[in-house]
Order: sequence, then structure tokens, then C-alpha cells
Amino acid sequence: MSGSNVKLSRIHHVAYRCKDAKETVTFYQKMLNMDFQLAIAEDKVPSTQAPDPYMHVFLDAGNGNVLAFFELPNSPEMGRDGNTPEWVQHIAFEVESMDMLLNAKSRLQEANIDVLGPTDHGVFKSIYFFDPNGHRIELAANIGTPAMMTELKRVAPAMLDEWAETKKAPKHAQWLHNGEGFPPKNL
Repeated sequence: MSGSNVKLSRIHHVAYRCKDAKETVTFYQKMLNMDFQLAIAEDKVPSTQAPDPYMHVFLDAGNGNVLAFFELPNSPEMGRDGNTPEWVQHIAFEVESMDMLLNAKSRLQEANIDVLGPTDHGVFKSIYFFDPNGHRIELAANIGTPAMMTELKRVAPAMLDEWAETKKAPKHAQWLHNGEGFPPKNL
């Protein structure tokens, strides 16, 4: 969009559907220490005026990031896209350290929540679990160096172009997972 006058300042909020607004708020407060910011409830959809009551809740995900949910009692039971693997669509939150990531894992497991990981992605490590609505949640702790991030940004356009042509994983950042380390030998 070159020449565009649009200048984004941040994500205002990201909204998902939930099964039960109160249960969802309680989960995010207790498990991820999110502050419940506000609730908006209407009997009509403001944009379309369709009669469809809803509860819209907003939670503080840190640094001005807001995670929101809609409870829609008159809609069919919520599901997920059966054509997309459940690991693909997820909400990822950053934590400030590996210690915090491991503490979060322990706390979630103590609450009888199944947790996968930590999984090593080369420049960050993550754990994964599901919220009460079936949304996959990721907590990630950065472990990459500025040089690693610079290299990943440098090769990103070439990787995308190669993917568009071949639909096979390009090898430009293979050093992330092959144990070769950084910097890769070909730099």
C-alpha cells in the first residue's frame, strides 16, 4: 500500500467468540493475570442493527494490547474450522523470561490444564494449552539475539518468494532447528 495515508498505531483489540463470558474472564484473570477492563452488552448489533444480543468483554493483555471475547447466546454452538489443524489458529502471548514460562506451565498444570512444551523455535520457546472455549493459547519467551532477528528479517522476503513458487519449506533459516547454531556457516 505505498502512498497510503493509513498509519496504524497498534492493535486496538482482537476479538474471539467464547462459550461463557464470565467463565472466560475468570480463566484469563486466574491463569494469565489479565485485568478485566470492560464489558459491552447490546440487544442489537451496532453495525447492522440485527437483533442478536451479546456480551463483549475486554481483557488487558499487557502493554496496551487488548483481548476481547463475544458471548452469543442465540447463535449455534461455537465450533472451529474443521479444515484447519487445531495447532494453527492460536493466540500467542509473550512472557519476559524462561523462568516465567516454566512458572506459568507449573501453574497451569496445577490447575489440571494440559500443557505442551516448552517447544524450541530457535529464537523463542513456547508452551501451548487450550482455554475453556477451545482456543489454543501459546506463551512464548524470547531467546534469540538481535543478530538472529536481523538475519531472519533479511531472509524473510526470499523465503516468502520461494514458498510462493514451490510450497516447500525454504532452507534460508534452517540454522534455527538443525543444531548448526548461529551464525550459520553460509553467512
